[in-house]
Amino acid sequence: MVAAAYGVAMVTLEFHDDAATFLAAAGAHLAADPLVATVVATTAEREARRAAAAPGSSRPPDVRWFLAVRDDAGEVVGAAMRTAPFAPHPAYVLPLPPGAGTALAEALHARGEFLGGVNGALPAAREVADATARLWGTTARVDERLRLHELGELVVPPAPEGRLRLAGPDDVRRCGELFRAFDGEAAAQAGRAAGHDGEHFSDEDVAARIADGLVHLWVLDDGTEGGLPVHLTARNAPARGVVRIGPVLTPREHRGRGYAARAVAEVSALARDAGHRVVLFTDLDNPVSGPLYARLGYEPVVDTANHVVEPPPQDCAGRAGAAPQ
Repeated sequence: MVAAAYGVAMVTLEFHDDAATFLAAAGAHLAADPLVATVVATTAEREARRAAAAPGSSRPPDVRWFLAVRDDAGEVVGAAMRTAPFAPHPAYVLPLPPGAGTALAEALHARGEFLGGVNGALPAAREVADATARLWGTTARVDERLRLHELGELVVPPAPEGRLRLAGPDDVRRCGELFRAFDGEAAAQAGRAAGHDGEHFSDEDVAARIADGLVHLWVLDDGTEGGLPVHLTARNAPARGVVRIGPVLTPREHRGRGYAARAVAEVSALARDAGHRVVLFTDLDNPVSGPLYARLGYEPVVDTANHVVEPPPQDCAGRAGAAPQ
């Protein structure tokens, strides 16, 4: 249902407290540019499926909302969400009309909701972050620079030792460890301090992705039935015809052998062969991932950024959070 609506700056900010009503309002807008909308569309559709499968189940108590931005004719012209289960619960912002980002910051400030992180498309995410900082008397900064890429002509590299297989129920514990390690490992490669180290991926979350056939492992023959996992490539369920790859992680002791390149290529091919467009994010400060994915045929689409809004003295919010996976 609609939790609240604010009429400001020639736009109406329509807050929804569940994914299904948000998709009913903004689904066509998300479908109009499904590549740029991938993070919001994937999250909303995943939450809507889970809610439909378990009606009446309780939601975590964190601050959360989906937002449809309407113009003065009532058309949806922008979208955002705040669903991250880790502090400071950053918002994710899609492209907005000029001034709508400031309007969002003002609406949240008016209801006493401090926004400690703003991620998403530029320049909208930066507008929200700067306006939030100004209203709360603090500062905003870029924490992570990202770029969304779409698969063009796939170039499949030679196969290293081993093979790709789907993760199964027996892999939940190990896959959970890799999911949770991703943020810290990616930050280290980019020369940044580690963030929240993926604690938002519970074993239950990872088990659900595995059950949906969305987690792949590159394994070596070590005499066991499933082989020795040396790399993980996950993907998201299709949303508006787009599949987003991630996270992708090779533990340090297994790097440099070509596992990531081959695994991402094979997973990308599976998604494309199923009729989907395929995208992934790269960290612009990571010297490894960008060139690797370019060699596989991934082409730039749009730049995004994760912003930290420093908390007012009485607030204890932390980092803005990690790249979307």
